[in-house]
Amino acid sequence: MDNLEYERKYYAKGKKFVAGVDEVGRGPLAGPVVCAAVIMPTDELIDGITDSKKLSAGKRERLDKIIREKAIALSVFAVSEKEIDEINILQAVKKCMTGAVNGLSVKPDIVLADGVNIGLPFETEYIVKGDFKSYTIGCASIVAKVYRDNLMTELAKEFPEYGFDKHKGYGTAAHIGKIREIGPCSLHRKTFIKNFWAK
Repeated sequence: MDNLEYERKYYAKGKKFVAGVDEVGRGPLAGPVVCAAVIMPTDELIDGITDSKKLSAGKRERLDKIIREKAIALSVFAVSEKEIDEINILQAVKKCMTGAVNGLSVKPDIVLADGVNIGLPFETEYIVKGDFKSYTIGCASIVAKVYRDNLMTELAKEFPEYGFDKHKGYGTAAHIGKIREIGPCSLHRKTFIKNFWAK
């Protein structure tokens, strides 16, 4: 299976530029939510594209470089932990995906988005498990994941006590234990940690 079923459907309808968009970081206790949008050529597919969570960190890094080299257009957009607290995670994901698509240097004819309908302001098909089912969304998934992981690794240098380089802000036992021990930092989503940190 080459996971181009959705793309081919729109090519057959005369749509030339099919964008895929995906988010990473909906669930962590700290850090931004990151979205990537890509328009990829489909005449020569990159081998190994799938849901980024199913790939090793090394494989994601290698694929990210190839995707960036081959992409017709590529854009990354982030919404901060502070804004997530202000507008809620669903609205943050909507803003993030919209920003990523609007950042593309080529205007897409159709957008394929991972997940359920969140009302993006474009002609969009929403695909549950889209990062696995669609080649284009899979490419976006990998770019977003690599970008966010690298960002959290960099931010770990500012806040080494929390171990962001290891868990990338997700709610591991060690991470929650550290918040309980020393309290949150500016990267933490206050609305996400209120069950075990109330101040």
